[in-house]
Amino acid sequence: MDTMFDTLLQLPLFQGLAYEDLTSILGKVKLHFTKHKAGEIILEANSPCDRLLFILKGEVAASTSSTGAAYCFTEYFQAPHLIEPQSLFGMNTAYVSTYVARNEVHSVSISKTFALNELFKYEISRLNYMNIISNRAQILNNRFWEKTAETPEKRISNFILTHIERPFGMKILKIKKEELAQVINDTRMGVSKALNGMQEAGLLELHRGEIVIPKAERLL
Repeated sequence: MDTMFDTLLQLPLFQGLAYEDLTSILGKVKLHFTKHKAGEIILEANSPCDRLLFILKGEVAASTSSTGAAYCFTEYFQAPHLIEPQSLFGMNTAYVSTYVARNEVHSVSISKTFALNELFKYEISRLNYMNIISNRAQILNNRFWEKTAETPEKRISNFILTHIERPFGMKILKIKKEELAQVINDTRMGVSKALNGMQEAGLLELHRGEIVIPKAERLL
């Protein structure tokens, strides 16, 4: 069974660090370990991001709402996972999503102050952090420059893919057909027909006010 150190070394922020270096880093700070029951809220959207929070065990559901809560995306992350490292710095240092434990979740957090004063003294940690942020920025930039979709099915797929963190696995979109028609610039009837066709193709499942995408990678 992996130890806590082995799990941390699997996270992108710590990859490449020697076991001895990680031991030295963690020996200088009080780690905050927490267990969360299934259904428990771990973090809420708009709360201050003043720490690095690592999911060491279990699975979390991350839900992100649009301005005005017109629609909401939910996706799932399994341990090991670092929650929103991009929210630690910048103009808005608050969490974007709300995170809920799907089963028993074990987490550990490291304060922002310690990350600045100790963790980022290690070149590999600084490089890992910059790579995480740079990769995210490049992925988002590439999405903006993709070719405009011609069919409502492709516009729906693109809308989903541009609003999720990872283009694979199960996702849930809570949205009314009227709202979806507005955001993809189509009619409600056109959206309804496209969604039914995508459901018949096994790309998604339609429920009342909710669209389940079993495998987002099939939308690519």
